Amino acid sequence: MIHYSSTTAVDLSFTGNLSQGGLNRDSQHQRPHIHILDDYSLLNIFSFSRPAILDESEVDESQFSEDGEWKLEQWWFRLVQVCRRWRYIVLESASRLRLSLVCARGSPVADMLAHSPLPVIIDHFDKHHDITAEDAEGIILALQHRDRVRRIRLRKSVPILQKVINSLDGDFPILEYLLIEPQRLQWPFVEVDMNLPETFRAPHLRHLLLMRFDIPIGSPLLTTMGSLVTLSLNLIPHSAYFDPNALLQRLSLMPQLEILGIYFDTHFPSQTKRQLLRTPIMTRVTLPNLRWLGFKGDSAYLEALLPQVTIPLLEKLQVYFSNHVNYSIPHLQQFVSTAENLWPDTITLAFRPGWLEMMAYPHEGARMYTLSLSLGGRSLDWQIVAAIQVLHTFRTVFSVVEHLTLKYGAFKSSRDVPPDRIRWRELLGLFVNVKTLFVDRWLVQQLSRVLRPGKGESLTELLPELQELSCPVTPTSVNAFTPFIDARQKAGRPVTMMHL
Repeated sequence: MIHYSSTTAVDLSFTGNLSQGGLNRDSQHQRPHIHILDDYSLLNIFSFSRPAILDESEVDESQFSEDGEWKLEQWWFRLVQVCRRWRYIVLESASRLRLSLVCARGSPVADMLAHSPLPVIIDHFDKHHDITAEDAEGIILALQHRDRVRRIRLRKSVPILQKVINSLDGDFPILEYLLIEPQRLQWPFVEVDMNLPETFRAPHLRHLLLMRFDIPIGSPLLTTMGSLVTLSLNLIPHSAYFDPNALLQRLSLMPQLEILGIYFDTHFPSQTKRQLLRTPIMTRVTLPNLRWLGFKGDSAYLEALLPQVTIPLLEKLQVYFSNHVNYSIPHLQQFVSTAENLWPDTITLAFRPGWLEMMAYPHEGARMYTLSLSLGGRSLDWQIVAAIQVLHTFRTVFSVVEHLTLKYGAFKSSRDVPPDRIRWRELLGLFVNVKTLFVDRWLVQQLSRVLRPGKGESLTELLPELQELSCPVTPTSVNAFTPFIDARQKAGRPVTMMHL
């Protein structure tokens, strides 16, 4: 236990007037102070106050988000300013409280390193500003203290990153987190494939996130990172392409992985696809702790990979396919169908310039999706055709969906021909159990014509279980769905109209 002499304490008193089970009249004039607590109790309170910067109990994108700084790491600054006693308790328990110095934009790195022995966090992930010469010098200086660097997160121009990467030569014994991403400030952007020095060692690294790195999946560097729980290789250049066998062999050595992202940068050449389809997959892998899997690339690659992988605890699947004419994904369909954690109750279809995004959620109002499918396609018509193909493949899974949202992003070309009514009805016809439908304002006119029954069409064959239809309030949306609402009312299958 830590013992110190009595010092001035901050007044954190409370008063109250509880008639039952609380303070009596005599005690109302008593003012309990936090300084009556012993040092051990205070330390426990401080420990519980420490924010979970990287909470590995939750697979949450916000842990690896692209905005903001790790300012929460400065949570203890106010505590040490309260009084001398608190300062002693906090600083002498730096290891238990995991205190760190944050070297961010404008930080006096030299002074910080000279006056404190605490571990260092290098955080320059601001996408709105390039780095100053002083900040660049501070990063290089901090990296010279290899035994103190705990986390690194950088998004800067390629020349700056190359200097930083060259400084990652040697052992970083306490490094836990490494994220490096090139920043596109100059135009045209010059593609430069980067790699870590062969001498780089980080035996306790837990989170590795690299973008545009030419690092082979079989690199000896990865064998030195035996504690990885996050591995994300984003925009992998074609020069660093690895086949599914190589990936499976590497994953067999990482049973502790919880988050895995493999995102290829370029389309696979036809020769690569043919070779992929001819090469037998010899390795089977079980990833007992994996909860989040992300993939971007050709569907043939994922189709070759999935039959050889067992992921019992998967909670989140993120897949991005580039432009395809036909989607042949039977193994993905089988994989999702057998993963009950991925089955959705709520679906959002977001039509955006260049791609369609399908987000599936376990229940209405859920913040975290369980399944995300992104399909490349420039026109809205193309995207709907792609959505029909993929949703038809997953019709067993999506047949249970009760809540559907249709969103729309502005497309650059004004010459895009709106999808015909038949395709819209074919798409909506795949959601036989939907009870609520939200329509984006930009889709109101199209969907109001689609839902209005035509000659010879049944009033209830499309969205037969629909109970509520909602859209934003605009001059054109107020009465847009009135014919549909009236027709369903007459058919005895009423639908409530909501203007939000």
